[in-house]
Amino acid sequence: MRILDTHLHLVYQDRFSYPWLANAGPLNKQWDAESYFAEAEKLGIESAIHMEVDVAEKDIAAETAFVTQAHPRVIGAVASGRPEHEGFAEYLETLVRNPKVRGLRRILHEAPNELSQTELFAENLRRLAPYHLSFDLCLRADQLPIGADLADKAPDVHFVLDHCGVPKVAAMELEPWRHYIKELAKRPNINAKISGIVAYAKPDWTVDDLRPFAEHVIESFGWDRVVWGSDHPVCTLTANLTRWVEATNQILSGASETEKAKLLHRNAERIYRV
Repeated sequence: MRILDTHLHLVYQDRFSYPWLANAGPLNKQWDAESYFAEAEKLGIESAIHMEVDVAEKDIAAETAFVTQAHPRVIGAVASGRPEHEGFAEYLETLVRNPKVRGLRRILHEAPNELSQTELFAENLRRLAPYHLSFDLCLRADQLPIGADLADKAPDVHFVLDHCGVPKVAAMELEPWRHYIKELAKRPNINAKISGIVAYAKPDWTVDDLRPFAEHVIESFGWDRVVWGSDHPVCTLTANLTRWVEATNQILSGASETEKAKLLHRNAERIYRV
């Protein structure tokens, strides 16, 4: 079964500045496309969408331009954006000139909740719809109601919830996360990404530790509104790409071939238009 990875981070420290990596331990190094695909291709990952890596603001435009040309198997990109800024409309007009840009993301799980609660933020999100650009939601479990609010304020925008809503996997804390996921799934303009849960698990995690989180998201959103992402290299904090793909295959062992295809590539091709 071929896989389209919707959440690949590439880190080129020789080109860009990543302030957050200073406190990121083993992640604080170069992670290039060639190294990733050397492992990924053996696992059935035929292509990937690059996910912005929260570079320094001065490097945002340069990161997007570079990663969309970094490797022939990087077929699209979710660019960084600042919807809280007055100049967002002008930035967007420049961004869409790159045909590989398929969406935007603003890191919210480490930002004050108030940042995304302004009318300007919502207004700028609504600007994505005419360009058919999606918006990836990166929120902690306790922030998931913010995602529901944003989806309601921008009903014509397609949202993608990253990392299963960042549940506390290591603590096996299912509530109120499960309730919030059900509420998000009621919004037809929100999709969900099966990704990231490895990084939030215990170092000695098993597939059964991950299963209730992945299965609840799939059950809540349905097979037509879920995609898969590696979250590489963040997944290497507790595993590696190979082990996460193997765990995914075990979680999906009871699914039909059609259901697997939807999660692993078909839905992503539709949602991200690649």
